[in-house]
Amino acid sequence: MSAALAATADDRIVFDLTGIEERYESLLRELPGVAVRFAMKACPVDEVLARLAGAGAGVDAASVPEMEQALRAGVPIGRVHYGNTVKSDRNIADAHRLGIRDFATDSLEDVAAIAEHAPGARVFCRLSTDTRGALWELSGKYGCSTADAVTILETARKLGLVPSGLSVHVGSQQMTPEAWRDAFERLADVLAALDRRGIALDHINLGGGLPVPGYLDKHGRPLDPPIDKLFAVIREGMAHLRTIGGHHLGFVVEPGRYLVAGQGAIRAHVSRLSARQGPDGRRQYWLYLSCGKFNGLYEMDELQYPLVFPTHGGPGTRHVPAVVAGPTCDSDDAYSHEDGLVQVPEALASGDPVWVLSCGAYAISYTTQGFNGFGPLPYTCIDGGATGGSGKTGGG
Repeated sequence: MSAALAATADDRIVFDLTGIEERYESLLRELPGVAVRFAMKACPVDEVLARLAGAGAGVDAASVPEMEQALRAGVPIGRVHYGNTVKSDRNIADAHRLGIRDFATDSLEDVAAIAEHAPGARVFCRLSTDTRGALWELSGKYGCSTADAVTILETARKLGLVPSGLSVHVGSQQMTPEAWRDAFERLADVLAALDRRGIALDHINLGGGLPVPGYLDKHGRPLDPPIDKLFAVIREGMAHLRTIGGHHLGFVVEPGRYLVAGQGAIRAHVSRLSARQGPDGRRQYWLYLSCGKFNGLYEMDELQYPLVFPTHGGPGTRHVPAVVAGPTCDSDDAYSHEDGLVQVPEALASGDPVWVLSCGAYAISYTTQGFNGFGPLPYTCIDGGATGGSGKTGGG
């Protein structure tokens, strides 16, 4: 990756396709037999989708345009499911016409719409879960109670649909084993209740949320998720669910961040390192980069990305604490001023290159179409990891 960044003269995101495939293979070693449906919202790049599809993955799609992109990239239709519980009648009908047969749901109203516009489809019901411990909690908008889930799947059967599964999502960058334990307890309760009603499911979708190392927290400290403990809890929970009733369960996971975050980096440049008197009367440094919250670094509200300054360093380099900010006129386009100071070389000059690491997740999908005139970054996909290798370039 570093070789590719060094060889790149302009601002762009670089994705390591080899590294992404290796992450996919490592996930299968941790969770043998689990089907992977890549949460393509994390990195909707054709080359990434094609590489994962070639390795055997499918996709979790949240809209018809995502489904169409996945199919164009070579993902087989049988490995694409409609993972969004928020969808209109037209969305459902369009997906069904494409050949989608697996739909997420979490309400009776949605089930009725699926029965009307996608007759005979398979539905899996999303449960609400405790997402505390995640960097981004995903509670509230999605998921139903365990009691509602039983009613929803019973209704699905009455309406001619196939009640096929349950799903959960423990929050994005979930750092605690307890969240997974809670999710498995809720799943077990629903499986037992469904078994008593003669409904046998064929899969459990464990969603996303698997955390990755490489980020810094708001204070600049490394985020070090207990990934081995998390995988152990997941394997234990899967084994327990397989013992419940007459279900014949397979398992699905929807990783996004886990596969791509550490396999993407941005080659940007310094716009300016400046200093002025702050509200407390002390001198305050600001490092303005050529990219920020609206064109690549959207998640800077909750974390810091590691920065590398390849033309500065070594013994005697003097550093100063600075607020790191993007180029736009929006005051939110910066790390937190209170606790987000970053040590940067004092000698930085306009035009100096900077590498922003661990930004392969959501760097493409969250960018705006030119806020303040600063357009989305183009991207390059490389084959060969740190050694460089061949590459493909795409627009932002």
